[in-house]
Amino acid sequence: MVFPIGDDNRDRKTVPIVNYLLIALNIFVYVYWQRLGMDNHFTYGYSAVPAEILSGHDIITQSVVQVNPATGDAERVPGLEVTNIPVFLTLFTSMFMHGGLAHIAGNMMYLWIFGDNVEDALGHVKYLIFYLLCGMLAGLSHVFSTLVFGSSLLIPSLGASGAISGILGAYLRLFPGKGVHLWIFFLIISVPAFVAVGVWFVFQVVDGLGALGGKETSGVAYAAHIGGFIFGLLLIGVFAKDFIARRRKASGRRFR
Repeated sequence: MVFPIGDDNRDRKTVPIVNYLLIALNIFVYVYWQRLGMDNHFTYGYSAVPAEILSGHDIITQSVVQVNPATGDAERVPGLEVTNIPVFLTLFTSMFMHGGLAHIAGNMMYLWIFGDNVEDALGHVKYLIFYLLCGMLAGLSHVFSTLVFGSSLLIPSLGASGAISGILGAYLRLFPGKGVHLWIFFLIISVPAFVAVGVWFVFQVVDGLGALGGKETSGVAYAAHIGGFIFGLLLIGVFAKDFIARRRKASGRRFR
């Protein structure tokens, strides 16, 4: 088990208001509207369903009983119902919902650690646009993956992981040498961000390939993680060009 618990990047100049609001909104949606994950009708109604995104209209299915591969227990899975918004908007709404306490806790921890410095580099408005854009592009990556690799197009996807993966891509490009504290089983170590984020990305690729081979049954949308990360890595060059230019100028003065 490898999990980040903090970083040494504490020299930000602004209060990360947007990052705090995003964390609060995710928690509010999970607690109030999803009712701690117990309201399946709301959760399924506003999750992104690849088949609906591709077709452009709602798809209605019956509830079914399936065996949970993790526990072996039979569980009733609600069918897809009519969505009260255009199906394309579920790429947005699904970003603020989660599948369980561990899901939202892990995502919000990542956002807390890495999001504040990216917001400081971009500014509040640009950071919000960047976050939402990465999240929706990550959702489209998942849709494209299910279409290409023959996964079920009717399985809803949800979570902030795609957007946060974009934040990780941005952090890697903006702060590659900053220290990140990792909890590895019973040890806490500090490594440069390019190592911590790089290892995370390798795990996503390896586990994603394992899922394609039928070896993974966790239900994780690895294509959204990978797509969000790549888009974040690329787009940050446009969104943070002023920050990157200032840093290069400062480095030039330092070493002349």
